[in-house]
Amino acid sequence: MSSIADSISITGTMEAPDRRRRIVAIIGASSGNLVEWYDFYAYAFTSIYFASAFFPTGDSTSQLLGTAGIFAVGFFMRPLGGWLFGWIADTHGRRTSMVISVLMMCAGSLLIAIMPTYATIGAAAPMLLLFARLAQGLSVGGEYGTAATYMSEVASKGNRGFYSSFQYVTLIGGQLLALLVLVFLQALLTVDQLKAWGWRIPFVIGAVAALIAMYLRRSLAETASEETMRSKEAGSIVALLQHKRAVLIVFVLRWAVHSISTRSRPICRNI
Repeated sequence: MSSIADSISITGTMEAPDRRRRIVAIIGASSGNLVEWYDFYAYAFTSIYFASAFFPTGDSTSQLLGTAGIFAVGFFMRPLGGWLFGWIADTHGRRTSMVISVLMMCAGSLLIAIMPTYATIGAAAPMLLLFARLAQGLSVGGEYGTAATYMSEVASKGNRGFYSSFQYVTLIGGQLLALLVLVFLQALLTVDQLKAWGWRIPFVIGAVAALIAMYLRRSLAETASEETMRSKEAGSIVALLQHKRAVLIVFVLRWAVHSISTRSRPICRNI
């Protein structure tokens, strides 16, 4: 009887540190994703206040179109970011890839926060804004896949779906956090203050939060083995093609989900 009790005690003692390690890994990995999407949508939500600062000519509609165009460029960079940071994750480690991606987002947010306007440096202002958005788009593209892979690799048996779901939870959480910050600023500042300098505050918050996420990620355990990272096929299309069936299934499922969500939007608007 005592041997059984000792066995249970030892097992419980071993499981507790392992559970804490997995929780820390999930927090570290998902915190970066939260920050990434917060910064991404902070731009979208505050653009109505800084549009005239970077595109002073024309009416308010054309000014917003200018900032929206730069926002859209970030989405075009996401596939490139997915490939680049996927390669880094396979050849240099998941942790390295996640640290670089969140650091890049921090740099983009900080650059926007301190960026001179058109009145100060002329046409260089929207060009700098475009550069910052390119960096952020590249970062977001690389963040999602690498962090999701890492969380599935640190998950315990039978919990991969649950652990990986935090990637989407923090994606929505980042959007909501950006919206809450804007609502708070709107309650605290006047419209003139928001247009003059208040729009910079969300980007300062994003840069600081990214530094915290980077600190958390530096302590994460690496899940990619040395053998895998040194493999000649690491991060290559050749390695991807070895899993043709899985790749095809993912493409079909993503296409189906996107098609259903796109077609349901007009129905929702008519209800």
